[in-house]
Amino acid sequence: MTLLTIEGVWKRYGGHAVLRGIDLEVRAHEVVCLIGASGSGKSTLLRCVNLLETVDDGAIHLDGQELTDVRVDVDDVRKRIGIVFQAYNLFPHMTVLENVTLAPRKVHGVSRTEAEERARELLDRFGLADKAGAYPDRLSGGQQQRVAIIRAIATQPRLLLLDEVTSALDPTLVNEVLGVIRELKESGMTMILATHEMGFARDIADTVCFLADGVLLERGHPDQIFGSPKDPRTRQFLYG
Repeated sequence: MTLLTIEGVWKRYGGHAVLRGIDLEVRAHEVVCLIGASGSGKSTLLRCVNLLETVDDGAIHLDGQELTDVRVDVDDVRKRIGIVFQAYNLFPHMTVLENVTLAPRKVHGVSRTEAEERARELLDRFGLADKAGAYPDRLSGGQQQRVAIIRAIATQPRLLLLDEVTSALDPTLVNEVLGVIRELKESGMTMILATHEMGFARDIADTVCFLADGVLLERGHPDQIFGSPKDPRTRQFLYG
């Protein structure tokens, strides 16, 4: 079943087109990895899906609803889409538990008891049960990013967007975050990841998309993209 459809999406800043006619379908429970050089449009595409950026042309549909319709309730859309950035963006004055339960309580109307119960289950599942009462500045970068991902999935989104979530981490901390993403895939979470971790993309993705200069030049199974890319620019990016 197709969960997300992106049709002919363009995004311009002034006279510069950052996305140029992007077409993409994402099935339920699929993991799609976006690869490409910095400035290729990966992050902008994710921001358009979450309506953090306005699409200039084209349309985006989630569960059959057109998100790019000017009449759409943006807040309602964001209830169904989680997004995690390079920067952890945790509230420094709140504990880990308070960070994770904020959106379920304030946006989704979940009771404090239910929100805290689910948050503790997630923290336990991802090895952070003992950090529930800690403040972000007492955590490592990897722990903070894991909390950011837990916060994003605490609202049980239909779709999770991950924007270079390991880029700000020390290499020794990358694997603990990638482990969380791998666990989410195994549990059936639908995800779109922008990543520079080529080995991880090959391992976890169902579909890999190569972007260059705002164009989706090539998409396919990881074995095809990494083993025998068809587009010369994909080959240049991967093999130099």
